Amino acid sequence: MSDRGTGGDVPRGGHGPGNRSRGGQTGASGGRGGGRSGRPPRPVRDEARNVAYDLLRAVDERDAYANLLMPTLLRERRLSGRDAGLATELAYGTLRGLGTYDEIIAACSDRAPEDLDPPLLDAIRLGVHQLLKTRVPPHAAVGTTVDLVRLRVGTGASKYANAVLRKVAGRSLEQWLPIVAPDPDQDPIGHLAVAHSHPRWIVTAMRDAVGGDFEETAALLAADNERPRVTLVARPGRASVEELLTSGAEPARYSPYAAYLSEGDPGSIQAVAEARAAVQDEASQLVALALTRVPVAGGDSRWLDLCAGPGGKAGLLDAIAVHGDEAGSPAWKPDAVLREPDGRSETAREGASGPVAFPGGARLLAAELQYHRARLVRQATREAVVITADGTVPAWRAGVFDRVMVDAPCTGLGALRRRPEARWRRDPRSLPDLGRLQRGLLTSALEAVRPGGVVAYVTCSPHLAETAVVVGDVSAGRDDVETLDARAYLPEVDGLGEGPYAQFWPHRHGTDGMFLALLRRR
Repeated sequence: MSDRGTGGDVPRGGHGPGNRSRGGQTGASGGRGGGRSGRPPRPVRDEARNVAYDLLRAVDERDAYANLLMPTLLRERRLSGRDAGLATELAYGTLRGLGTYDEIIAACSDRAPEDLDPPLLDAIRLGVHQLLKTRVPPHAAVGTTVDLVRLRVGTGASKYANAVLRKVAGRSLEQWLPIVAPDPDQDPIGHLAVAHSHPRWIVTAMRDAVGGDFEETAALLAADNERPRVTLVARPGRASVEELLTSGAEPARYSPYAAYLSEGDPGSIQAVAEARAAVQDEASQLVALALTRVPVAGGDSRWLDLCAGPGGKAGLLDAIAVHGDEAGSPAWKPDAVLREPDGRSETAREGASGPVAFPGGARLLAAELQYHRARLVRQATREAVVITADGTVPAWRAGVFDRVMVDAPCTGLGALRRRPEARWRRDPRSLPDLGRLQRGLLTSALEAVRPGGVVAYVTCSPHLAETAVVVGDVSAGRDDVETLDARAYLPEVDGLGEGPYAQFWPHRHGTDGMFLALLRRR
């Protein structure tokens, strides 16, 4: 691990502490006792642990996304109930804890983790997670991991894994941290990086985002390592919160459209299966709702989601536009706002380029650069017009929309709970390119909205370079842009910051770290 002991950044040319060089030897120390023949007992295949292991290997070898691959693996291996829960906890928990676990493995091994074969290292990490963060008895954690290594890597490697894990089992996580983490007085960033398993650059960004408070930074990093609850959204006019509650969900804290699902498969709920409801973080719901709450003078019939994929916010905006606003707003046709075809855009909804009969209320135009993501937006919406278009090179006329949503691509540091491998995959070197894209999208949104209309700039990241700095740079020197106090449109939520922006936090609100700025075109 590069900068080992100080919580350094991504260590080998890959996405995290797990992406080590592949030429190391496995070693052969330790071992399990054999039978009368001198041979070790035949290993037992534990399918839940094999699924977790396969997911770790896919993340390492193919840059797979854990949240997308895990459901597929569970379905293919026919795991459900407790076994599915165990596989998910082992895989996600291990991915979250890689930085800490590698430091402990290094302290218990005669070689650095980066010198081990990646398949062996991933298996040992699974064992370390069971020993230090689960209720699995130590003998079971060691035994099942050794069996896994024998089955998937080799007998010699299993002896090495056995020796390392027995040393790890000699102390608890609380006892290991003072040994492997830097002194918090001498290197507070490095200490938090190892103690909470985050790359150093992310710890620094989080500290800056919370105003330099190290105690709050620690609480935020700890929240990133907690398993997030499943939050559902009932799209208005199509489903109700009451319907979700009768299906086993619990009342939500903030959003009037939300409910929490403590257990079970969301897809088993009829409203979710029929796309009348969906899984959506509560902060994601609220930033979309805030955009709809800002009063606008004049008409309010044309809404735009500038980068709508994969469709979460578009799905809610589409439902609110049609069912949540006053009826009788004039219908509009896509060709009233779209520019003449020039090869830069392609409709993703059949017939979207022609007239649309509106029963009343507002209507959403949802634009997405990638066609396959535009198809996902189409599945999430009912009445919206969905097109594939580059939001920075707009396919619509300027100054025609009443409300515009800019859910800009970002580092995703606010959703590390849900994407456990993202912290090892992200690189601070991506920030300049993302910043240029974010500024381009916000500038395009301000050109698309009419005078008196409102723009919501949203990122799922608290990083200042992606939030306040972007909004400040774009609005600086523009007399036609007014920054509104976003907190005023979220009265049900406290702790959103000093304004005028609103920042959600995992440790304060139990949501993703969503940022919201509201800008009115004068």
